[in-house]
Amino acid sequence: MKGIKQEDYDDRSRLLSSNQPSTSYQATQRGLGSADYSDLSSSTLARTENMRCNNESTEKCMASCKDQLCGPANPVTRYCQNFFTVDNAKRKFPFVKWAPQYRLKHFVGDLVAGLTVGLTVIPQGMAYAQIAELPAQYGLYSAFVGGFIYCLFGTSKDITMGPTAIMSLLVAEFASEKAPTHEDAPTYAIALTLICGLLQMAMGLLNLGFVVQFISFPVISGFTSSAAILIAFSQVKKWLGLNDVPRAFIPQVKATFSKIPETNLWDMTMGLVCIVILVCMKKLKEYVDPKLKMELPKFKKIVYKFAWLLCTARNAVVVIVCAGFASILVDIYGFKVGGNSFLTLTGNVRSGIPSPSPPTFYIHHFNNDTQTSITKGPGDIFSDIGEGFVVVTLIGLLESIAIAKTFARRNEYKIDANQELIAMGISNSISSFFHSYPITGSFSRTAINSQSGARTPANGIWTGLTVLLAIAVLTPYFYYIPQATLAAVIICAVIPMVEYEVIPKLFKVKSEYPDYTLIS
Repeated sequence: MKGIKQEDYDDRSRLLSSNQPSTSYQATQRGLGSADYSDLSSSTLARTENMRCNNESTEKCMASCKDQLCGPANPVTRYCQNFFTVDNAKRKFPFVKWAPQYRLKHFVGDLVAGLTVGLTVIPQGMAYAQIAELPAQYGLYSAFVGGFIYCLFGTSKDITMGPTAIMSLLVAEFASEKAPTHEDAPTYAIALTLICGLLQMAMGLLNLGFVVQFISFPVISGFTSSAAILIAFSQVKKWLGLNDVPRAFIPQVKATFSKIPETNLWDMTMGLVCIVILVCMKKLKEYVDPKLKMELPKFKKIVYKFAWLLCTARNAVVVIVCAGFASILVDIYGFKVGGNSFLTLTGNVRSGIPSPSPPTFYIHHFNNDTQTSITKGPGDIFSDIGEGFVVVTLIGLLESIAIAKTFARRNEYKIDANQELIAMGISNSISSFFHSYPITGSFSRTAINSQSGARTPANGIWTGLTVLLAIAVLTPYFYYIPQATLAAVIICAVIPMVEYEVIPKLFKVKSEYPDYTLIS
């Protein structure tokens, strides 16, 4: 009970030990002064008498009274009592709050937003899989489960769960590079997904969402900007059609510049054209956005709306057009794939929706050439990934919660950081059964989702269905997607993440508080 002082507890203890009712305690409980003692009703005195602990020692009586006044002393007991309540159950399943009020206008907004994000995430997922050094289909596998799960457990109407550039970079660092062979990289990535999901879910259940507040702004800004630069430069080799370029940044820079004479002109031209088109479509969208809020004739409004939708799904438009162009050259005009005489294509992408299966933590290979075998069990895989479990978990929650808070503040609603952790943890844990690598909230797709009119988290259902349709039907056509086009999509997506405008602000802070900036 709030507001009970120590002297109230002492009064009550003396009452129980002496078997005499304490009128001062009763008066304090009811907020009465000393002049009101005589007005206390007999029923109040009777209730006080009933609280006596008959046939118990004084120590047990005092402990019982302390529990009634202050709650259980054991923190585990107190946590369980607060956890297993009806109100808390409603907080853990946020959809029970908005589902009863779901109407046609919500359905239309979620449908348009979900389809728009779905057309965006399909090419992005395939491109991000290249950053993670995984086959293209794993980017698609990572793009559909999160929407279904987040719909049930998430508290933000705008955020979209799926593969991101930063998470893909971390997967390449802690999973793909640690795997003994390239074929084993998916096994490491899926194991990373499951463990990170369980850690995020545990942090949410333990109410540890506040930890993101201890990560300073300069650290976040520096990490995001440096990751964007690393990701963008890693795609230059695919833009230029270069082979045998190492992954480490400094050797990669040296090898890229030394191999410029080997540039594939087809790839370079295709990538350059795609970048120019994507930038122009982005500028056009920025021009069209304010027009949609103005009072215009119906025909003009339809034209502007169509232009906005086309520019919003610009990644999908560019990929479809380039894939169609490449397929015409190969199938009709007989261009041969391979070498510097034609575009470098994505190649075969495994078709079909993945069947759910538990992640495997065992690898066994036998090399016929060297007559040696490679065997790794769960302990070996966990040891290889090592600190990657912690890093990916923290970066995932930081990225997702920061995005959710940004759009919640912009659209004037509230999110629950702990519930966001639970939603992300469950999404990762379940998606690992569908061969996904770690997912989190995407800033670019969340912005598209918000601008497209998302009304509830149910928009993720339509995004997931769009991706599933592409996996089931369109994968044979992904063969013709030029790698230079996917590289252009990634470069245009990550360059805006470089926060160059923050640098002058940080220098200003350093001049005023040099010691604190240095520590940060």
